[in-house]
Amino acid sequence: MFTVYVLHSSKYDKIYIGHTSNLTERMKSHNELGTKGWTVKYRPWKLIHTEQYATKSEAIKREKQLKTSVGRRWIRANLLS
Repeated sequence: MFTVYVLHSSKYDKIYIGHTSNLTERMKSHNELGTKGWTVKYRPWKLIHTEQYATKSEAIKREKQLKTSVGRRWIRANLLS
């Protein structure tokens, strides 16, 4: 099972979209463990949305949809308002 997830940094008003097979560990890396990468600069992150997919290819397809300008507008309109 693969999870597509959306994170929000309210401190910086940033959105991060990703996919993983282990959401618990991935959240730890975004908020605690990581020392490099884009998300480190905008901590703390709050999980605001998840979607489950049976295959990695389905999850990647949805992740790419959410990363478009239309997808980001949907996130802001439906998940942050």
